[in-house]
Amino acid sequence: MNKRLFFSITASALLASTMVQAQDVKYPQTRKDNVVDEYFGEKVADPYRWLENDTSRETAQWVEAENAVTRKYIDRIPLRKSILKRLKETANYEKIGMPFEQHGKWYVYRNNGLQNQFVLYQMDSPDAKEDQQRVWLDPNTLSADGTVALKGTHFSHDGRYMAYVISRNGSDWEEIYVKDCQTGKVLDDHIVWAKFTGAEWLGDGFYYSAYDAPEKGKETSAKNSVQKIYYHKIGTPQSEDRLFYQNPTQPLRFYSVSIDRDETVMYLTEAGMANGNNLFVRDLKQPNSQFIQMCANADYIYNPVQTIDGKMYILTNADAPRYRLMVADINKPGYGDWKEVVAESESVLDGVTFAGDRMILKYMKDNCHQLYVYSLDGKRLSEIELPTYGSVSASGKRGQKEVYYSFTSYTTPSTVYSYDMTEGTSKVWAAPKTSFRSQDYKTEMVFYTSKDGTRAPIFITYKKGLKMNGKNPLLLYGYGGFNLSYNPFFLSNYIPFMERGGIYVHAVLRGGGEYGEEWHVAGTKLQKQNVFDDFIAAAELLINKGYTSKDYLAIQGGSNGGLLVGACMTQRPDLYKVCLPAVGVMDMLRYHKFTIGWNWAPDYGTSEDSKEMFEYLKAYSPLHTLKPGVSYPATLVTTADHDDRVVPAHSFKFAARLQECQAGKAPVLISIGVNAGHGGGKPLAKRLQEQADLLSFTLWNMGVKK
Repeated sequence: MNKRLFFSITASALLASTMVQAQDVKYPQTRKDNVVDEYFGEKVADPYRWLENDTSRETAQWVEAENAVTRKYIDRIPLRKSILKRLKETANYEKIGMPFEQHGKWYVYRNNGLQNQFVLYQMDSPDAKEDQQRVWLDPNTLSADGTVALKGTHFSHDGRYMAYVISRNGSDWEEIYVKDCQTGKVLDDHIVWAKFTGAEWLGDGFYYSAYDAPEKGKETSAKNSVQKIYYHKIGTPQSEDRLFYQNPTQPLRFYSVSIDRDETVMYLTEAGMANGNNLFVRDLKQPNSQFIQMCANADYIYNPVQTIDGKMYILTNADAPRYRLMVADINKPGYGDWKEVVAESESVLDGVTFAGDRMILKYMKDNCHQLYVYSLDGKRLSEIELPTYGSVSASGKRGQKEVYYSFTSYTTPSTVYSYDMTEGTSKVWAAPKTSFRSQDYKTEMVFYTSKDGTRAPIFITYKKGLKMNGKNPLLLYGYGGFNLSYNPFFLSNYIPFMERGGIYVHAVLRGGGEYGEEWHVAGTKLQKQNVFDDFIAAAELLINKGYTSKDYLAIQGGSNGGLLVGACMTQRPDLYKVCLPAVGVMDMLRYHKFTIGWNWAPDYGTSEDSKEMFEYLKAYSPLHTLKPGVSYPATLVTTADHDDRVVPAHSFKFAARLQECQAGKAPVLISIGVNAGHGGGKPLAKRLQEQADLLSFTLWNMGVKK
């Protein structure tokens, strides 16, 4: 490490340091209106309602003013430049995905280091050398600033076409294009206003899910309702696409179809009304066949993973909170006739991949993955040994001998292995070279005990030899919602933080999927406070064990995790030095009124459900629990102008109210990204700039000056 780079401070930097330390942050004046809503007889003021109009001139002026204040503050932090420089160095290594085969050709995603988006390459075999790999689709050429992201590719079953899905500026709105696999040319076919969809091929066309075009000016905020499924025939305009399915009686549900590669079975999935989904099936071998409902309890998840000769393998948590694998017959598809193939176990069954004539099952124990080989009749044959605490994904196809899996951990970048199922051995297929010495760092798993006695793990990563004296900068991250599990990932974006003596910690919280459906439900609706109690307990353990102290503790989370940070900082403002809520759900009384916010009701409940639910939501809603006269931690709220998942109004209103209430001297700022969305597909260059902002803001407010 170049000591001069990280530890020297020039005369100009000292001057900048003095300027930042001495400056008084002057926040823009935010207009307040007399807007009042009434819920079950109780009146609730919403003075910043006008900020919900994210396309108005007044809101745009407010955004510009807030960004100017934030940039002035952050750009004067002297260590930001060195942090950004190091972030670019740690990100500048080749990243390679798992190879996959389609109709005799092989494909792989690669990024040479600092490319904004991954590039899809075509090759004649998985052993092709780099100079034998051909660029097949490069999303970086689709926009000047890298803001067009590739969301997915879908090859037709005859191998003639590839449909690919893109999004622009981080929006959830998707567009579909088609490439001719024989000529390599992009065809005139173009689908717009699609959302949460793939391209499911049948014959010479595909099915996709879409909404009606939104009102002009409300593309990123209008409530999405009545999702429809269309069939597009290659060579025809979208205006001629055939409406295949809609259900106007249930406008707030998601609908999609999937088709097996032999084009014999079609599934229809209905979701959005509960924690799971309904599943219907149609036998394509029978002329004019109709959909038959396979299951009727949408509290559970039913996920088809493979179809073999009319046998449908389904991963489900019905009557098995930690999931099991079942098989159904196309001739008797009802749930009552399903047979169990792999029973529920103590660990969560997190995925099933069919490869060769076997199955690879991925289990999750304490948020870390384990990989096993099974026979098709459900017998465990062997384990694929993994290096340490980490995450894994597998790639293979039935009847294909090649099997690949990728592994990553907090200190290990994603490495791709090939696995010989006959010999039961693995070998490295692609391993990146980085400027990060994994052997210098360690990850330990420690269990905390929450307020009600519930135990869960936290993963603590830091540089070996670090003294636990309570003075280490520590960044605690959490999510805790929607049955999602945030498994270990390579911490390249936190290397500059850890190189400065920082500690990165990920906390497993209720509401996620780490221990199955019961764990998920324990952090939803009238039990949502459990999630915040878990996070607070994890923070207190880290302080009590000497990893850090209140003066060096930062908390971070995005989306539902942004809600987590917002709720915890309003409930325990004394516990943290820095708070970093990103694209958070901050207004729990109105979240369901925008875009697809209604889909979160199974986790949150809504303010319209009952008086009890309203009062519970209001009691923890970050926007509504901010109080004047309180000294809140240094806070950097982040959002984006094209976020149509959690609309930026949440963060706008929260930041305005926080600035109004702040009684302490710590800065409370908001940074609003331009031409960016909820986070998916964001260009690498933007991600690095934003990370430099977050790390420099955090360290600076902890008193770390270099």
